[in-house]
This record gives sequence, C-alpha cells and structure tokens, in this order.
Amino acid sequence: MFEVRQLAPVGALVEGLRVGALDDETVGRLRQVLARHGVVIMSGQCVDDSGFLAFLRGFGELMFTAGETPVPGFADLNVISNVGRTTPPRSNFHVDTSYVRRPPAYTALRAVDVPRHGGHTLFTNQYRAWETLPAHVRGDLQGRSITHVVTGLDLGDDEETSAAHPVALTHPLSGRTALYLSTPKRCAAVSGLSVDRAARVVSMLVAHSTREDNVLRHQWRPGDVVMWDNRCVMHRADHDGVDGDRVMHRGMVADSVRA
Repeated sequence: MFEVRQLAPVGALVEGLRVGALDDETVGRLRQVLARHGVVIMSGQCVDDSGFLAFLRGFGELMFTAGETPVPGFADLNVISNVGRTTPPRSNFHVDTSYVRRPPAYTALRAVDVPRHGGHTLFTNQYRAWETLPAHVRGDLQGRSITHVVTGLDLGDDEETSAAHPVALTHPLSGRTALYLSTPKRCAAVSGLSVDRAARVVSMLVAHSTREDNVLRHQWRPGDVVMWDNRCVMHRADHDGVDGDRVMHRGMVADSVRA
C-alpha cells in the first residue's frame, strides 16, 4: 500500500508505489487520490517506456493527440522536448486535448532528461477556482458550456477540432464541481453569451484560476513521474530560464464518462 502526503494548494506526493503494471485495487485507490488532489507526484521511479505504458493502461483506453511527435517504438506516447530548438517552447495554462468530445481524463509525464535549472510544471486547483468564485458568477455559469477549439496543430479533415464542455464540471468520482476551461485562444465561445462578453468572462476565469495562491509549482527531478486529472486541474510548463535539455514522454488516458 502506498502513502499519500497532501500538498497545497493542489496535488499530493505518493510514496511507496512503483510505476508499472498495477492491480485493479491499486489503480482504484490512485483514481480516488487523483479525484481528490488533482495531481500525484511519484519520485524516484526507475521505469522505462514499456513500464510507463503498462502503468497507463491500467487506467483505461489510451489516446494520442494527432499532430504530436510519437516516441520511437511507442506510438501511444509523445515526446515533449526543447532539444534542438532555437527559441523556447511556449505554454499557457490549459487542459489537454479538450477540443474533442472525449478528452483525456488523465495525463502523465515521465521525466527522461531534466534540465540543470528551470523547466518546472505548474498546476491549478480547479475545484478551488470554482468554489472561490462569487456566488452570482457561479449562478450565471451554471448550465453554460464552453466550445473548445484546436490551436497550433495541423489536423486532417477526419480529425475532431471542436467540442463543447460544461463550464461547471461535476467530477464523476469526487462529486465536486470544477471550473473547466482552457487557455483563452482555445475557448471559442460560451453558450448564451456574445463573442465579446464570452472573451471577457473566459479571461476573468483564467486569471482567477491561475492566481499565485491557487498554483502548485513542481520542480522536476530525475526519476519523476507525474500524473494529473484534467477534469479538475489546468497546467502549464514554465520554459523561462531553462538551462539544459528538458525531455518528457507523455501518455494520456481517455475519459470513460464523456463521449
């Protein structure tokens, strides 16, 4: 059995767990930890891509973001890397692949190369973001949806590029309400609002969600595996001042509820 140490304002350290193929009971407990804490950090893991995939498959059907670069020999994983770039990557707070009807419930990163300095990943608590909104704002948002659209990827004609999801998302395991949105460029419309008002509302909600007191900053170390629940957190990579190679392998698990 693993131990859980809560972090603030979101996330938990999971100790005593080896990333790899897990039994159903352990996966079920991890699902509950993710539903409660949003992010789990598992340090000191000696796991390769085969073991990482076995771990992910325990949570359900894997999915891949079309247009991303797959890990050689592991088509269900993609590479996130700054190697060979003349300019740093850019990242804003977002949820992964929310422009499809069935977005990922979970995303996980395996640290392959960790830079000497920088390259942290930041996470927000979207339960807290919802709960700390003024009551009249929550009332206005109830029942509304945001239309999420793809940005920055060249997709084929047969790929999904747009999907609507509730702004107030009830998590299927915790039963709590999370503020579900993404970076403003990916939020094309809010149901029942004009284009201009929708843009102002989304901008306000993102600013509210990403306040410093609502953000966990994770500093990567060799052997780290981090998993998060896209239904109750947003995230972004901080590429400012990175010194050294930053290479991550990413896997995602589709949501078994939404379709």
